[in-house]
Amino acid sequence: MNTQGNLLIVSSSPHLHSENCVATTMRDVVIALLPALFAAIYFFGMDAVTVVLTCVITAVLSEAIAQKIMHREVTISDGSAVVTGLLLAFCLPPTIPLWIAAIGAAVAIVIGKHFFGGLGCNIFNPALIGRAFLVASWPVAMTTWVAPLGLDGVSAATSVDSITTATPLAILKGGLAQGLPSYGQLFMGNIAGCLGETSALALLVGALYLLFRGHIDWRIPFSYLGTVFVFTWLIGADPVFHLLAGGLMLGAFFMATDWVTSPITKKGRIIFGIGCGLLTVIIRMWGGYPEGVCYSILLMNLATPLIDRYTRGRVFGGVKKHA
Repeated sequence: MNTQGNLLIVSSSPHLHSENCVATTMRDVVIALLPALFAAIYFFGMDAVTVVLTCVITAVLSEAIAQKIMHREVTISDGSAVVTGLLLAFCLPPTIPLWIAAIGAAVAIVIGKHFFGGLGCNIFNPALIGRAFLVASWPVAMTTWVAPLGLDGVSAATSVDSITTATPLAILKGGLAQGLPSYGQLFMGNIAGCLGETSALALLVGALYLLFRGHIDWRIPFSYLGTVFVFTWLIGADPVFHLLAGGLMLGAFFMATDWVTSPITKKGRIIFGIGCGLLTVIIRMWGGYPEGVCYSILLMNLATPLIDRYTRGRVFGGVKKHA
């Protein structure tokens, strides 16, 4: 409502406006992911470039085709499909066949996003849906790793010279503690693993940017990481190793914090993070799969509506029902 002279102008909500929109938010997420992207290219060479481009291009095309078929407005310019493709690529091995990466990106967009109604309606993180589908469909391709550039003096970007190796969590799962990388290698990213989850340093730089811009709430990642640290310490495992290894940093800051699939209440976000942390450690320590970040977040996505229901505040002026 506004007054101009003697005129009273009444307009519909919203009356509070923000410069942030979907496009600017997605742009900031891409910016935050750039350090991890550069680290992936540095450690895995052109393999990283081709996998990322395949996932991003397929995600954008799948978005446009799905929206056309469903007679919806084509909104690829908002950048959400680019973020989904980039996050999925970060969850893939460097030498995965590109046709498998493309299928994963299409599944993430079409099934993980548009089958639920599109942006803002999905109940699961689309990138993790794509990854879970690929793990179930092509488990060998999704668990074949190569040594990064410089680790053994060979190039992971050339298939002829690539040396097959294991991720730190797989080494730990196999009980071969003598082959574990140092904290420094885990922090910098000079280890075998998925493209975007090896360098904790690069992911933390991007996370600080998102926190500074106000796009993510600290409660989810800090409760997630804190739970993993405390739980692993209580059961006698190495808490620092579990914080730095695998996809924990990527999942805690870039996937568990997804606005659509995480709780809206402050208390609910802490519960969500604790749940993700407990499930991650349970799967890592006692499950058949060495990594548990993907499935822990997907399971907690499923619990988000229930968490919101029981952690929402009381409406001001509301009256409690009597039996």
